This record gives sequence, structure tokens and C-alpha cells, in this order.
Amino acid sequence: MVSSFVSSQKGRLMPKALCLIGLVIASLVFLIFLLDLILGLAGLTNMAPFRNASMLMNIIFMMASGGLAYVAWTTYREQR
Repeated sequence: MVSSFVSSQKGRLMPKALCLIGLVIASLVFLIFLLDLILGLAGLTNMAPFRNASMLMNIIFMMASGGLAYVAWTTYREQR
């Protein structure tokens, strides 16, 4: 009886943890590319994480991380 309770608790915890990890990773990716874009536009390319390699790349990765954050958040809300 106890082992079935423990396994059911573990089964509910893992999807929530994975959703939160996806949300954290998406936020970090978004912040890194936003910082690269802002510092590149400000003329501080030496301080930018990717030396402002491409504005289009920054925008695409920010949109992709926003999509990942949206999917992770909606999936997390469904897990409740």
C-alpha cells in the first residue's frame, strides 16, 4: 500500500519539474539573447555575450525561447 502511494507521488512530480526546468531554460536563453541585442544596439559589442553576431539570430532565438516558455507554462498549468 505504501509503495503505490510513493510511486503515484513520484509520477506527479516529474512532469511538473520538467515543465519548470523548461521554463527556466527558456527564460535564461531569452535573457542572454536580449542582453546581446541590447548591448549590440548600444554599441557595446565587446560586452555582448555573442559579440552581436546577428540581429536576426537574436530575434529568432528570443521568439523560439518565448515559444518554449509558453508551451512549458501551459503544460505546467495542465499538470495541476
